[in-house]
Amino acid sequence: MNLDLRNYSVRTDLAVESKELAETAYGGPVPGLNEQVEEQDGIKITRLDITDEAASRRIGKMLGHYITIEVPGLRSQDSDLQEKVSAAFAKEFGAFLSKIGIAEGAKVLIVGLGNWNVTPDALGPLVVENVLVTRHFFELAPDQVSPGYREVSAVAPGVLGVTGIESSEVVQGIVDRTKPDLIIAIDALAARSLERVNTTVQIADIGIHPGSGIGNKRRGLTQEILGVPCIAIGVPTVCYASTIVNNVFDLMKRHFDEETGQEQGQTKQILGLMTELSENERLGLVKEVLQPLGHDLIVTPKEIDEFIEDIANVIASGLNLALHEAVNPDNVATYTH
Repeated sequence: MNLDLRNYSVRTDLAVESKELAETAYGGPVPGLNEQVEEQDGIKITRLDITDEAASRRIGKMLGHYITIEVPGLRSQDSDLQEKVSAAFAKEFGAFLSKIGIAEGAKVLIVGLGNWNVTPDALGPLVVENVLVTRHFFELAPDQVSPGYREVSAVAPGVLGVTGIESSEVVQGIVDRTKPDLIIAIDALAARSLERVNTTVQIADIGIHPGSGIGNKRRGLTQEILGVPCIAIGVPTVCYASTIVNNVFDLMKRHFDEETGQEQGQTKQILGLMTELSENERLGLVKEVLQPLGHDLIVTPKEIDEFIEDIANVIASGLNLALHEAVNPDNVATYTH
């Protein structure tokens, strides 16, 4: 079977998933990637540095630094675990700022991208609601600001379909007026793996392109465009129906292998030639069927209302801890609402 797979690649915004796909395709580790993995108390942290142009092309991600925090237990809505994740996020984010050369007193603009009217896309605006903003104190009463706080402002610029203005244009105007030293952009992402939806946080220093997770190419929030370093924080809240079908096939194959004891040819008799196709070939076939029918839907879990609130609070609490030394971890909940 000969398929043109150029339009049928697996769509994911997560660098760790792109790395996994590249390693499968190339049959081993990809040169030019530096990876550190740490796991403790149900929290897996992957630090990935893409330092080589060839590696960047192979995995389809820009040169830069990426941190991925994976916590499958977040779906259990365990408040103690959420506090641990906030603390882990704060620690990683603080180290990330130092790594890319951001000064301790740098002025920060937090940008919550997304549409607050669409639950899986409301992550950015929800985080903005819960972060501790201080710029107005520094502007109006600087002598009354206690030590341990930095100047932080926040905005949720909406989406093009609601405002008629590109988010990047709104942010550019704010940057020109307020002169921040750093932009932190928060947005919902798309994942390849169902297990990573609503359980994973990615930090990257490459900026962000609003709408890229669902295939919309928009003017980005990057240092090249805005003239200010831009860190992207994202959480996958959706995946494509074709990706789900592909994942289900893998689960079925694993199930039949276990049930038949991997007896010669048993799984192939059940699933046919699909067992001989690579993941990209299967995905290409699924998309070839679904797309003309308009059925390659963007899917989110039915519990998204609760998940999005929880993960937004985790990120907001972590940012409050990382950006303000005076914020006490024991009292971080007092800064959220």
